[in-house]
Amino acid sequence: MGVNIADLVEPEESSLDSFKGRAFAIDALNMLYQFLSIIRQPDGEPLKDSNGRITSHLSGLFYRTTKLVEHEIRPFYVFDGKPPEFKESVNNERREKREEARKKYKDALKRGNIEKAEKYAKQSTTVQKEMVNQSKNLLDAMGIPWVQAPSEGEAQAAHMTKKGDAWAVGSQDFDALLFGSPILVRNLTITGKRKLPNKQQYKKIRPEKLDLEKILNKNGISREQLIIMGILVGTDYTPGGVKGVGPKNALKLVKKHGDLRSVINQVDWPFEKDPEDILNLFMNPSVTDDYKIEWRDPSKEKIKSFLCDRHDFSEDRIKKPIERLQRDRNKGTQSRLDTF
Repeated sequence: MGVNIADLVEPEESSLDSFKGRAFAIDALNMLYQFLSIIRQPDGEPLKDSNGRITSHLSGLFYRTTKLVEHEIRPFYVFDGKPPEFKESVNNERREKREEARKKYKDALKRGNIEKAEKYAKQSTTVQKEMVNQSKNLLDAMGIPWVQAPSEGEAQAAHMTKKGDAWAVGSQDFDALLFGSPILVRNLTITGKRKLPNKQQYKKIRPEKLDLEKILNKNGISREQLIIMGILVGTDYTPGGVKGVGPKNALKLVKKHGDLRSVINQVDWPFEKDPEDILNLFMNPSVTDDYKIEWRDPSKEKIKSFLCDRHDFSEDRIKKPIERLQRDRNKGTQSRLDTF
């Protein structure tokens, strides 16, 4: 879900070419959800191999990562670890909603309502442990690094970006900014057009760069106050946020009252969780420095074995992407002059 602070930021529209030579820490779970939601058949069913195993995530991961490397971008993926204890109730609610969406999906199919079926199919999306392991195996074959976070993937990605191991975090959610990433890029792993909700209209999808320092300066707030605003409007730990408090009201509250306790005293706090614990999670998340990022040469044989032999991908369709991956892998490792 992530935090909803879209009204307070002014993203800078970019292109993949503008990120040439940059390293990105990509929120893997966020990306896999994208692929599982978007890469589907007309009736909403995900892509599957002959054994009935879902392959939408593998298709998205392979082709999109190859596209990034072709643009001389250096991606690595950060996978979630164990979620914070007080997030468990949120995860349980999400599981219930996904199960309800699955029931509605099946009912819509029976009634022949393909548009509704597609909608509910996307809402029922879940990333299974097996899918995570498959994704790691594919990345290994492609020579693309991945990092296992001890807890929240976006927190680890932000930490690595602050250290300089990545130039930006790649994610659709704004949470990376709350975790302190200097730069967030949205739409990095999405391409093409997006259908507008409940409309037969489409919007062109382009990468969007968000600079944390510019956001804070524009709104006249600190990072801690940005987190407080996120807590008010709704995060993964405060789903739905505080009733009646949107981004603009949250901004007024933090600018007038300053610290968390003073702000919370002005609202009707609806959650059992202590807001101080949530603030501390964003300010001092569980992260690790025990990792190694190394881009390696891709293995054509391993990629073919994994995608074609195990999951029925067309050998003809993956041939050229593999060639591009082999050709362009080293180009993105050349340092940019403006990184010094």
